[in-house]
Amino acid sequence: MKTLSLTLAALLATTGLAACDRKTEAPATPAPPAAAAPAASNAMAGMDMAPADKMAKGLGVVKAIDKTAAITLDHEAIPEAGWPAMTMGFKIAPALLDGIAVGDKVAFDLKLHDGAGEVMAIRKS
Repeated sequence: MKTLSLTLAALLATTGLAACDRKTEAPATPAPPAAAAPAASNAMAGMDMAPADKMAKGLGVVKAIDKTAAITLDHEAIPEAGWPAMTMGFKIAPALLDGIAVGDKVAFDLKLHDGAGEVMAIRKS
């Protein structure tokens, strides 16, 4: 054990002395910044890579209206959304609700995003 301690001490001393004997070196030149990734090909220039919202059309009956921004529709199946016929609420701009009343049969356009829909246009059918 004593031999190991002495050997380790000698090694550390030698390394320390060797480091003291070195001349001061100029600081290393920093590496140039990484080059920017190559630009996308012209075929993809200007494309938004986020998933696009889909549009869908539907038919239904107005069940409830919240004049501040919602409408509940009992709608037929909407194949573009993969939805069966059901009753559900949708966001809607209040201005689109003018002239629409509970009980009206309507045709509507939806913007689909993340499993939900927002009514973008609505008209009596």
